[in-house]
Amino acid sequence: MKKLVSIIALLAVATPAFAATGVARPSHLTRTSDGGYDVTYNYTDKAKSGWYASLRAELSLLNWENKYYVEGEYLGHDKYSFEPIFTANFAFGKHLGYFWRGELEAGYISKFTDEDEGFKFKLSVPYIMANGYYDFTNGLYVGAGFGVAVPMTELADDAFISGKGKKQTVSPMGALMAGYTYKLDDNLVLDLRYRLGGFWGTKHERQWTENVDPAELANLHLKNEIGFILDNSISVGIRYEF
Repeated sequence: MKKLVSIIALLAVATPAFAATGVARPSHLTRTSDGGYDVTYNYTDKAKSGWYASLRAELSLLNWENKYYVEGEYLGHDKYSFEPIFTANFAFGKHLGYFWRGELEAGYISKFTDEDEGFKFKLSVPYIMANGYYDFTNGLYVGAGFGVAVPMTELADDAFISGKGKKQTVSPMGALMAGYTYKLDDNLVLDLRYRLGGFWGTKHERQWTENVDPAELANLHLKNEIGFILDNSISVGIRYEF
């Protein structure tokens, strides 16, 4: 009976002291030869810094419209709907309290290629964004972000005689996010995310030589104008929490 009382008293004193730190918990007691006890602690429940890094593989479904002008006259357009483009992005962030976190994300929407209107068209978009999230207790989260996108287009054809083959512009980029996280272990978190984002594209102009009449050659200016680009993206990522 005295031994039982001693164990209870020892646990009553030791457990609150270590539980208050949030760093360690006693795992078991070992009786020593002099009648005392050795306490062994499990340090796997350690305090975290709040910082994390994540890497995502993403599928972007882009929607936009290419408008074409020749010598200032509207020629026609190509409309692209939910074009699948693969994306990779990296983020570094910090938990701000229990529910909030903020991060800086950098990504690259890889190249889309189409051959139409007698020339080759390519589009790619690197971007950087600042994101804020609210984490619910069940693993779900919502968020919003704002940053800068740098859409880059390429117009390629053997008949072009002037103008830059590649053109880029800087555009503001905004996004709304929703997702789900699942804790794999003490440091690794699986992150599933949907993002609805948008930015503006480029205005790209080049000059080519077209054989209009057997007796003469005409130099024509072609302008490709891209308006608002809507990005629906679905990503799977791994987050490491320090």
